Amino acid sequence: MNGAELLRASLASTRADPARDSGAFAWHEDGALLICDGRIVASGEFSEVRRAAPESPVTDWRGGLLLPGFVDTHIHFPQLRIIGALGRTLLDWLEQSALPEEIRMADVSYAADTARRFVQALASHGTTTAMVFGAHFPDATAALFEAAGAACLRIVSGLVVSDRALPLELHQTVEQAYRDSTGLIKRFHEAGRTLYAATPRFAFSTSEAMLEMCQTLVREHPTIRVQSHINENQAEIAGVRDAFPWARDYLAVYERYSLTGRHAVLAHNVHTTDAELDRLAASRTTIAHCPASNAALGSGIFPLRRHLDAGVHVALGTDVGGGTGFSMIKEALCAHLMQRVGPSPFVLDTPRMLYLATLAGAQALSLDSEIGSFCPGKAADLVYLRPPEDGPLAAVLERASGPEDVLGAVFTLAGSESVREVRVGGTRVYAA
Repeated sequence: MNGAELLRASLASTRADPARDSGAFAWHEDGALLICDGRIVASGEFSEVRRAAPESPVTDWRGGLLLPGFVDTHIHFPQLRIIGALGRTLLDWLEQSALPEEIRMADVSYAADTARRFVQALASHGTTTAMVFGAHFPDATAALFEAAGAACLRIVSGLVVSDRALPLELHQTVEQAYRDSTGLIKRFHEAGRTLYAATPRFAFSTSEAMLEMCQTLVREHPTIRVQSHINENQAEIAGVRDAFPWARDYLAVYERYSLTGRHAVLAHNVHTTDAELDRLAASRTTIAHCPASNAALGSGIFPLRRHLDAGVHVALGTDVGGGTGFSMIKEALCAHLMQRVGPSPFVLDTPRMLYLATLAGAQALSLDSEIGSFCPGKAADLVYLRPPEDGPLAAVLERASGPEDVLGAVFTLAGSESVREVRVGGTRVYAA
């Protein structure tokens, strides 16, 4: 097989939600991933895959772990420099930390430098695909798309639109927002590995006319995605109730303007109603669960069990900079820990943690036919983890027996120092 490469390491991936399919989790202690022309040809036990490609060169990564590239479904690129602004609630944090930094994105050189550092941070933490809030300024949002293209990452993003309840520097007219969004769609949607998402910041900061503009974008460009926030904080929810007195709940605002459905990802949903959960499930809208941010901003404990019982699709997001960093490994750990102490405690096991950080995100973005697992035919998006030899993770893995022990140790102890190589479509985008 000309040009093929065989990667030998332990392998873990999911081909479906392990909670709904007992055979969805795949583990191969002495595993192999055969890739050719940026695609996965085969995966499984090394001895079996080797027979399919006896002449292919072997990259021996034994002692490490190969996972599908991580998929972050909610993160803000302009907020890179405010990570760690702790001790505030959502609206205070926006006013004092996030929005002043977002105003600085009007400086294109500042925005471009932020975008470059942002995509480097994604890659160095093993994130190969991300749904990203752009900036309120079209040139800054373009800078993100350009940086993503240069870094070979998969990015779904869009111009953030708002016309009330924020500093005036972040307001747009509806006409301006439509014109700028349309221009960005023409330049970047389905160009290489980038996709566009209509991005109303949240209902609290968007008028009905602005939401109608977003609806128009979706109607005119039916393959774009939608991203926004919902039910993150009680004060925010009260503001939405006052701004849209006709709406039965927060979700109803987005529903009126066709901003829910298979193409939509709404972040947080910490304080949700049963009626909203039923409608989210029926419309196949994804919720991006951001546990570190929910804890850091004191928003509350996400009711994951209620979402799953209702049939709502859930993926993970880091929510930088309300969150605490770029690591999807740590975000999965935060999800596990918070569910242990939530109002309906349960154990989020490691196969489900892996699913939430990889394939669930791919499904949220309608990219699961292309990425998210090691199924043959998919793009070779992967992260190779190997801890420093003298570190605590290496010591734990020496005694690990079986996938639960290995993944439990990785989710608990692995940081960016353990990310040795990251590939997107077979192309190396990061090497330690």
